[in-house]
Amino acid sequence: MKKLLISIGLLFSLFSQIASADDTVSAEALLHQMSEASQTLSYEMSYILIKKNSIEPLLYRHAVDKNKQLAHLVYLSGPIREVIRRADEVSYVEPGIEPFSISSGSMVGPIIPMINTNIDQLAQLYDFVKMGRAREAGAACQVIRVVPKDGLRYSYVVWIDERTKLPLRADLVERNGEVLEQYRTISYAVSEHITNILERLNTIELPDVLTIPKPQPTLADWKVSWVPNGFKANDLNRYRIPITDSVVESQLYSDGLFSFSVYVSDLDSPDSKAQIYRQGRRTLQTFVKDNKEISVIGDIPAVTAKRIADSVVFTAATSNNASNTNKATTAQGGQK
Repeated sequence: MKKLLISIGLLFSLFSQIASADDTVSAEALLHQMSEASQTLSYEMSYILIKKNSIEPLLYRHAVDKNKQLAHLVYLSGPIREVIRRADEVSYVEPGIEPFSISSGSMVGPIIPMINTNIDQLAQLYDFVKMGRAREAGAACQVIRVVPKDGLRYSYVVWIDERTKLPLRADLVERNGEVLEQYRTISYAVSEHITNILERLNTIELPDVLTIPKPQPTLADWKVSWVPNGFKANDLNRYRIPITDSVVESQLYSDGLFSFSVYVSDLDSPDSKAQIYRQGRRTLQTFVKDNKEISVIGDIPAVTAKRIADSVVFTAATSNNASNTNKATTAQGGQK
């Protein structure tokens, strides 16, 4: 009995030392530890993604085999859906379409946020605040809030396991405090056995990597004159919609944590008007200007989407307005 009490005392002492050590570590340092652990450990996590009207159960496994990242995301309900990563190749299995592979170092899917993010980059745009300790999935966690410095995007609250440094929960929070989404771990394990399981991914036959032609440089007669600090633009894309035969131009912006796209097309109907729609994290803002329809779609608050849409300017329209102004000035001069 005495030995049992001594063992229990030593165990509590050990956990107290771990908690005390984490209490002295900064929020940013904890996020760095979380990022490193999620990219170097062999682990699996069963978790649920909770939205306003749905709950999605998921399983995520990760390992590193011969310096090569291996990962497998499985949707556990409904039609078979999977995402498989082998180093810089990512394959998607989706219902209704042929499986395909692309060259990429990241997976697109409902993975617990901030697993593969650049913390140093985010530190320029977000404040990291320690919120204290809590329990999640039966484990003691440090709770960190990731808050935008400008107040123009969403926040995250992340629960980091004190033992493994893995993220066990992440809440996406609106500026007014409303929780839009929750990723909550039900069970998890860290083991080299996960490596043995994922090694099989190296031997299964997956679709060949698609060769995606690099888009040709495209000049547009419009530009976005304002975006929140830190959002960087990708290449401009132009494509034709078969049903309406209309041309749409789009540009993707990302700050490393959230992203949105701006779409510009000719006005289909003179009755079109500005409207806004939001479902969970996703906002759709449409705006009519100079006989063009502007749409902003992405993971940003509605007020930010509206401001971005309002900032779109058309260089051709500006040029025409300037030309008309010059003609009017000349005519007025001739009348004097």
